[in-house]
Amino acid sequence: MADADDVRRLALALPGVAEIDSDGFDFRVAGKGFIWSYPERRPGKPRVIRTDVAVLYVGDEAEKQALLLGEPGAFFTAPGYNGWPLVMLRLAQVDVERLSELVTDAWRMRAPDTLTGELDQAGRLPGIRPG
Repeated sequence: MADADDVRRLALALPGVAEIDSDGFDFRVAGKGFIWSYPERRPGKPRVIRTDVAVLYVGDEAEKQALLLGEPGAFFTAPGYNGWPLVMLRLAQVDVERLSELVTDAWRMRAPDTLTGELDQAGRLPGIRPG
């Protein structure tokens, strides 16, 4: 079971990541967001920052649909995200190893080649200790 502390540790282990000041978590690489806290909006109520749910950049609609259909307990979307390559991830529904894969994939899609090369040279997922 993963949580916001795991998101922070994994994101900051990646090259070139900056954490943006927010009520939850918000991580960028080269000025592009790749994972942040879900700003839940309900009609007639103020926005609530959910640190138990992450908004994750997935690259394209095909990947978004694959995650939504393949793991509906972990991933969902909301009307305001239609047409965007983003999914919401219920952190408690994944373990830290799976979260590391998701965070790293999102980062790879946003990071410049010079930074992805650094990670490739390291040869392992950040934040995961070799077994």
